[in-house]
Amino acid sequence: MSHINLANMVTESRNPHSENLDTCTTIDILKIINNEDKQVPFAIETVLPQIAQAVDVISQAFLNHGRLIYLGAGTSGRLGILDASECPPTYGTPMEQVVGVIAGGSTAIFKAVENAEDNPELAVQDLKNLAFTANDVLVGIAASGRTPYVMGGMRFAQSLGARVISLCCNPQAPMITLADIAITPVVGAEVITGSSRMKAGTAQKLVLNMLTTASMVKIGKVYGNLMVDVEATNAKLVERQIVIVMQATECNREIAIAALQQCERHCKTAILMILANLDAKKAKQLLAKNNGLLRQAIQNNSVSLTD
Repeated sequence: MSHINLANMVTESRNPHSENLDTCTTIDILKIINNEDKQVPFAIETVLPQIAQAVDVISQAFLNHGRLIYLGAGTSGRLGILDASECPPTYGTPMEQVVGVIAGGSTAIFKAVENAEDNPELAVQDLKNLAFTANDVLVGIAASGRTPYVMGGMRFAQSLGARVISLCCNPQAPMITLADIAITPVVGAEVITGSSRMKAGTAQKLVLNMLTTASMVKIGKVYGNLMVDVEATNAKLVERQIVIVMQATECNREIAIAALQQCERHCKTAILMILANLDAKKAKQLLAKNNGLLRQAIQNNSVSLTD
């Protein structure tokens, strides 16, 4: 096995603030961790322009029926899967719109799969299995920025002409050169040397939240700050739909429930029914005509009424 030089990786450097961690009291251990964690949002603040570029690329891909594919190994892969899995219940997206792929497959979600992250060809095969095309966007996630599996997938995506984004925490990472857009929040040395599931993992989680959340806002999945495409897959979400319709329209509970029942519990349609005084069929047609953009549908309906 070839030698891997960790010396130049910020994520592998030793943190002077935690060198005597094993001698600290419990509260002091927690204070050290907490103080280091506080650095994460400030590191992300410095890369907001790159995150914005990525959001514009991703949201445009969604509008063109493309997909967002996260590719990672270990913690990075699991974070991608976590973010992807939250999109369907939160925004009513199809399962295939945002997909998390991890080195080693589903087994690796729960336990490490030996050598999977060192195999670049495995990533190529995983992307081929997804029928990855130039219409899709690939986000390669690796705290170190050097994971062979992730880089193999990025090279393959690049060869197809797809847009490629890197998310890592080392400023000199080789992964950066393979990306059209490089998101590199540098969070510094970890409390436990090399344990990049900590600050680096937190940074990745926050960035992934931003990528999907902002992209969903831009394609009309949010009205104001309300998730108006939420699917009622459990009792809590059934209640959330009712509350969202009430908040968006300032109607009472009975009106919200009635509208949701009439439109097969499609939150956005129920809101449009109430605000535009339309029946379910006409509200659905108006939404479709405006590509699912609720605010645009309301404005266009108002214009048509004044014509």
